[in-house]
Amino acid sequence: MEDITKISLTQKTLPSGNCQVKFFIEDEQKPQYGYLLVNEPKSVGEILEEIKSRMEQRRMANPFSVKQPLKDDHNFYLYSA
Repeated sequence: MEDITKISLTQKTLPSGNCQVKFFIEDEQKPQYGYLLVNEPKSVGEILEEIKSRMEQRRMANPFSVKQPLKDDHNFYLYSA
């Protein structure tokens, strides 16, 4: 899995009852931020593992592959800062 040196997050409960997590990845070479929608209460450790897991899935996916196309994940958004 990708080594994320510093990640900070804030959580906000939405009217739907879901939790929106905004996270910042502080990396000098490639700073990023994003959002994760969580359907059930999770600890900070579980949320961090979920973010790391989804980033690894994106890194491993080949968006140009016909056999395994990259699927849209409407619960996880990642942007360059």
